Amino acid sequence: MISRRGLVTKTLAGAVLAAILGSSFAAQASETIKIGEINSYTRLPAFTEPYKKGWELAVEQINNNGGVLGKKLEVISRDDAGKPGNAVKIAEELVSKEKVALLAGTFFSHIGLAVTDYAKQKKVLFIASEPLSDAIVWSKGNDYTFRLRPSTYMQSAMLAKEAAKLPAKKWATVAPNYAYGKDAVAAFKSVLKELKPDVEFVEEQWPALFKIDAGATVRALEAAKPDAIYNVTFGGDLAKFVREGSIRGLFEGREVASLLTGEPEYLDPLKAEAPEGWIVTGYPRDFIKDKAHSDYVAAYEAKFSELPKTGSLVGYNTILTIAAAIEKAGSTDRDKLLAAMKDLTFDSPSGSVKYRAIDHQSTMGAWVGRTAVKDGKGIMVDWFYADGNDYLPGPEKTKMLRAAQ
Repeated sequence: MISRRGLVTKTLAGAVLAAILGSSFAAQASETIKIGEINSYTRLPAFTEPYKKGWELAVEQINNNGGVLGKKLEVISRDDAGKPGNAVKIAEELVSKEKVALLAGTFFSHIGLAVTDYAKQKKVLFIASEPLSDAIVWSKGNDYTFRLRPSTYMQSAMLAKEAAKLPAKKWATVAPNYAYGKDAVAAFKSVLKELKPDVEFVEEQWPALFKIDAGATVRALEAAKPDAIYNVTFGGDLAKFVREGSIRGLFEGREVASLLTGEPEYLDPLKAEAPEGWIVTGYPRDFIKDKAHSDYVAAYEAKFSELPKTGSLVGYNTILTIAAAIEKAGSTDRDKLLAAMKDLTFDSPSGSVKYRAIDHQSTMGAWVGRTAVKDGKGIMVDWFYADGNDYLPGPEKTKMLRAAQ
């Protein structure tokens, strides 16, 4: 029979043991830095799956090298299924329940904008990895949101600069009817007219995202008799547009400037049907010989038995951004991280990247070149790397764009 004194002693011992174990578990939990990651994995796997592989590789490499500030990175990833409401609910769960240090990710512009607003309301750092809408850093920009991928404006400006060298004066446009498409057309028009004031736009087509009626779209463009076409469709819409346009001869004798079409996610599925001679932004991963990039490709291929895509590079650079910010801040404290993100610079497989303090946009660039077909698949030729900093507006214009929020 246990005496009262023995019972008390045993209870105290249990309490001490529980406290010790609790402290041990807490210490173990604090050994990782939690990152909340959200993306449309089931809605657009062609881009988001390579993206995930990219960030997985970066996390593995960083953790194998001792982590950040002596702690390993832990990514808690969730699928928003392509729905803004889901993304916001997930963000709240990651912040309030999982206690993540920051949020990252998203692909579609409308989802990126929803999480941008959440970050502002809840005062949490958000690294918008992939969404391209200019509003994320300008009209809807805030103190808590930073964007990695070269924006719609930047990539449109890259193409407009090349388009201005062409003799074409009459242009037609085709773009998906949502924020990204509208931004892309507006930016291309604005920059091209600045560079070549005598151009005119004679036709605009706005198919619903992933619901393009390619036959009707091609007929409308052909009827306008443009000298050149600016295309913003991607994914399945791009494939349908290319196929129908080729059958009907829309591209014969016409220049085409096409946003994102040189990215492997969109060029590879076209195979031998890939258009030839289009001016595109993209990622000629097979031909880039820079050592940092070659080392990255070798590591990616060794881990996943495939070549990286554009999304892979974005995912990889997302984690490099986060690691660099935490190192610079010396902490995961929100305010210190926010301060560290301004003018943050880090080296990546695509070169040096900087986050501008003035609008929170990174200077990560893209490759610009022409499409061609070789050995039954689409490739980029005559390409060059366009540094993002060269295609961003200057301080005064940026302040005006930012003030529009």
